[in-house]
This record gives sequence, structure tokens and C-alpha cells, in this order.
Amino acid sequence: MSFRTWSDLLGLRGTLEIRAMHSAALASNAFGDSNERYLAVYLPPDYDPNGSQRYDTIYYLHGHGSNLVKMLAAAPWERNVVQMADDAMCGGSMRPAIVVLVDGATRLGGSQYVDSLQNGEVARHIAFEIVDEVDRKYRSIARASARAILGKSSGGFGAIHLATTYPERFSAVGSIAGDAYFQMTMPALFPSAQRALERSGGDAAAFVAAIEREPARRAEDFFALFILACAAAYSPRSKTAFDLAFPFDLRTGEIDDEVFARWLAFDPAEYDAPRLDALSRLSLCYIDAGRRDEFGLDIAARALARRFAEGGVRVRSEEFAGGHRNTTERAIGAISALLEVLDR
Repeated sequence: MSFRTWSDLLGLRGTLEIRAMHSAALASNAFGDSNERYLAVYLPPDYDPNGSQRYDTIYYLHGHGSNLVKMLAAAPWERNVVQMADDAMCGGSMRPAIVVLVDGATRLGGSQYVDSLQNGEVARHIAFEIVDEVDRKYRSIARASARAILGKSSGGFGAIHLATTYPERFSAVGSIAGDAYFQMTMPALFPSAQRALERSGGDAAAFVAAIEREPARRAEDFFALFILACAAAYSPRSKTAFDLAFPFDLRTGEIDDEVFARWLAFDPAEYDAPRLDALSRLSLCYIDAGRRDEFGLDIAARALARRFAEGGVRVRSEEFAGGHRNTTERAIGAISALLEVLDR
């Protein structure tokens, strides 16, 4: 018997739909990334497109180096976030909801989900184009009080950025090992990134072209790609591809304080009073990290939770015995926590 749909392939009792959509907000990106984007929309088992019931919606953002296909990947003894959510809803431990997986992939591995000269209006694409598309096509509850946004790693950073930038669009936010506390976590990546970029003479475009040609990559290459993605988001010089300001000297590796200050302006741990006030309007800010996160993001999560709480934000902070990877089960816990505070 052959499978007919993604739902059959993944053994879901609910339904998974893959939708294509055209994005005007992403048309201006500098890297030639397609503005024809895909969404994965999970609908719970009792969903009836012609029925009267409407559902809360969770928007999920992946980390750097991932994409929609990777989020939907499954293997023996490993289940993806859609399969786990389906199990939880069918088992009664999570109330039925729509779960939307956002594909934030770019040529550099990600955009940090912020609007920039290089990546286009990524945040606006999600907060308006995607949300409005879901509300048009599905039986979602079309108001902020019934929407939450959640992400892992760079997606966790992106979720907080979006919830802060557009608090009128979301009422709760979750971050699993999200990028934050840049003063500690970012400089640890700079030496490896500088060494990788040095192989191409500090030419970012040549480095990326080589990465795209070569069948294998070194560990330091992934750090360089992440730093490139962050520079395209936080410190672009112009709309010309790879015209980026780096937080360190590409030749010597010395930190450039002026450029790094531009990065720190995006750091959730550095939020000023207006941004904290925007977060305080949310019903919950859920922060989670593994106690042994390889990039120190457990420490970042603690710093974030403390600073947010001091700023009047309703925070729920948890830690688990693990690292930065294999956190899908934690995403299910975060979704459950967010659904608890959303309107039905």
C-alpha cells in the first residue's frame, strides 16, 4: 500500500498540509533566495474545514542550518515535532491546536528572522504574510490572544524578536536554547569563524561558493556560516550581497567593538524599557535550555529569564538534562505551556 499524503507517510492521525505561498516581503533579498516559500500546517485529528470549531495556532521557527524538510524528517526511534504533537493531542495531554512550521532557510542557513537590507523583510513576512495566510485558509482563531510563536536556537531568538516587534500579533512566546547574552556566547564562535573565512582570503562570497561546491564541511565552516547569517541580519552595509560588517577583523580576528555594538542592539538580554514593555504585554514568555548546552545558551537562558522577570515580563523558565541538540521533546513541552495561556 503506497502512502498518499505526508500524513500517511508520518503515520499521523491528524493532517499535515504543505502549502506554497508567494512572499512580497522576501522579494528584495540580496542572495537570490526564492520568495516562493513553503509552510507545513498541522491540523488536529478532529479538524473539520466545514465545522464550527476554531483553534489556537502555534508558529514554530527552526534554528540556523535547518529548513522545512529537516523539521519533518523522522527516523527509527526518532519522531519529529509534528508526530509528537499528534501523539500528545490524540492522547489528551495537549489540547487540539493548529501547528505551523515556518521555513526560514536562506543561502546562509538562516536570517535570524529579522528584517534586514540583505535578507528582506523576514519578520514582516512571518507576522503578517504567513499569519494572514493561515487565518484565511484554516479555521484558526484570528486574533493575537489565540496565537503563540516558538522557536529553537536561532528560532528561539527569532520568536522573541517577533513577539517583541509585533506584540499585537502574538500573545505568548517560547524560546528553546535561543540565541541571547551575546557578550558571552558570540565571541566564543569568532575564532573558528575567522579561521574558516581566512581560507578564502576573507572573501565571504568566495567562502560560501566553496561551501556550496564541496561535498564535505569542517566544523569551523558551520560557525562561519552562522556568523555570516548573523552579519547579514544584524550588520549589513548595503543591499549588495555579502556587503557585510563583521564583529571582528577578518585578517587578525580582533573584535570590532563598533560592529559588535550593532549586534548587541538585537540581543534580548540587552532589551531596553520599550522592548521589555512590549514583552510584558504577553501572557507568557517560556524560556528553556539544556543544562549542558554546548554554546552556553543555558547561561544565556538564565540571564534572559532574570532580566525579563525584573522588567515585568511573565516568565516561565525551565532547564533540562541535555545539550543543544535533540530537543524535540522539549518543544512539545513548550507548546503545551503556551497553549495553557491562549484563548480558546
